[in-house]
Amino acid sequence: MHILIAPNSFKNSLDATSAAEMIQKGLKMSNLNFTSECFPVGDGGDGTGTLITRKLGGIIEKATVKNPVGKEITATYGLIESKKTAVIEMAQASGIHLLDPVNLNPLIASSYGTGQLIRKALNRGVTKMVITMGGSATVDGGTGILKALGGRFLNAYGEDLPEGVDAMRDLNSIDLSGIDKRINKCRFIILCDVKNKLLGKQGAAHVFGPQKGATPFQVTILHHALSQLSKIVLKQTSVDISAVKHGGAAGGAAAALHGLLNAELVNGIDYFLNLTDFDSSLKKSNLVITAEGSIDFQTLKGKGPYGVARRAKKKGLPVIGLAGNVPLAVNTRLQQHFDVLVAIGNMPSDMATALSDTSKNIVRTSRQIGNLLAMQP
Repeated sequence: MHILIAPNSFKNSLDATSAAEMIQKGLKMSNLNFTSECFPVGDGGDGTGTLITRKLGGIIEKATVKNPVGKEITATYGLIESKKTAVIEMAQASGIHLLDPVNLNPLIASSYGTGQLIRKALNRGVTKMVITMGGSATVDGGTGILKALGGRFLNAYGEDLPEGVDAMRDLNSIDLSGIDKRINKCRFIILCDVKNKLLGKQGAAHVFGPQKGATPFQVTILHHALSQLSKIVLKQTSVDISAVKHGGAAGGAAAALHGLLNAELVNGIDYFLNLTDFDSSLKKSNLVITAEGSIDFQTLKGKGPYGVARRAKKKGLPVIGLAGNVPLAVNTRLQQHFDVLVAIGNMPSDMATALSDTSKNIVRTSRQIGNLLAMQP
């Protein structure tokens, strides 16, 4: 038996590479006779850029940029395809993990640092940017990115708007005349791990604002700001960024880069699996094990384990899904893609304990799965 081990990361606990190693470790402790390949995956969320760079034999570059609240930090980006393609991970410069949870405030958090990373990559002569947008702390509609690249956001008097998302209520025009000219010769591909559009009850402000620290009142401010941004982009470019699938990713940054830089918005896991030639590994496998912090109905909206399972099923392979949380009720759509769903928890525990025990629980559960598979005639 050859097992393909292809987990996503366990949010706030374990990166995808470590999760794959823990699954493999548990299987090796079992009675199962098998070979395996670890193929950690990313769907555009935290760590996806690093996985792409490593899988394609690229190099990691360091850069000094600003974090979401303007503090200088060291971030990284990747260079692949003979250094002609940059892999930018938004979470590196603008990630929520860079801030103290008690001080989250998307009204002031800026994506400026991600724009600085893009500019650093342009200095290396790249002609394509692959940008992963998961894990950001921002709901600024990508205005910080564009400012770092030379864009200006003006009020009715032609004055630059003050810093902060709240100021966008006065946005009257966007001046891209000073944008870095190298942008015009660069192809932008945005890997998105959500399908949400920019506006509405399922949009960037209402869904992701609270996750990034927004109060109900602040959610209203964020929504109005993104609505005004959408209105001005439509007026100047005739592109309706409010209607674009994936546009709500990274607090609306995906929508803005699509409307103003002609960026391509793609399903993150599908692009990742194509770019890293996942199907070649599938062809050699008899069983696929995937995993994530939670596998539920939202997984079916384009998350990593769903992308893995869907491809495995096209080749008739059985799929086992491991997660910290799985549904209690039967979900027929999940059953179509996952032959077995196993919760890794060992006993009732609080969230902090569950997160700290993730590695041990994955190893233990994987060992038991291996022993079960070994019992098959």
